[in-house]
Amino acid sequence: MNAFFKKYKLFFAVFFGIAMVVLFLFYNALKPKKILPIYQPAMVNYELVDSTLQHVKKFHQIAPFELTNQNGEIITQNDYQNKIYIADFFFTTCPTICPKMTENMARIQAQIIDDPQVKLLSFSVTPQIDSVAQLKRYAIEKGVNDQKWNLVTGPKKEIYTLARKSFLAVKEDGDGGAYDMIHTENFILVDAKKRIRGFYDGTDPMAMEELMLDISVLKREDLN
Repeated sequence: MNAFFKKYKLFFAVFFGIAMVVLFLFYNALKPKKILPIYQPAMVNYELVDSTLQHVKKFHQIAPFELTNQNGEIITQNDYQNKIYIADFFFTTCPTICPKMTENMARIQAQIIDDPQVKLLSFSVTPQIDSVAQLKRYAIEKGVNDQKWNLVTGPKKEIYTLARKSFLAVKEDGDGGAYDMIHTENFILVDAKKRIRGFYDGTDPMAMEELMLDISVLKREDLN
């Protein structure tokens, strides 16, 4: 018997290897592919959604915008046309969650730096403080690549409207001022069709790993 196994040792090794490859391919073929939801206002925490949209269950998209970035350039949706992008809301003097959010966004930037399909977009919720010059100082300090990541400022009403009616990302109860808002830690994943496909805790490293995986899902979706 031992002589038999010695004689066919190579055959069994090759057969076993092929069998394992076939099983792996079969498993992957049967494994359901991840599909990201298309978020609608009715699916999101009502505190983050303008009351006029809380009933909306389909066709939600990011509305057009026109704001100014850290270089004094006008940024619109045309700059993100047919791109996957990650958006967040922050302010440069935030002492709590913003530093961690910006640190994680910078790490994402490093991972997508050579990927022409993916960009980043950060909206200031205190535009009266975050001037172009202030955003530029912050961008330099945090290592922002101007080709990949825009930090934008502009009329507070426009940013408030985008946050509450498009990105579904901020709470409205703050200090009581006009268009006041409390930003959250959320990173918002937007697909090439201007639809929200995911919300992620921008302070959580595990959530950032999930976000990067979901970007791959979207890129695969675009190929189909």
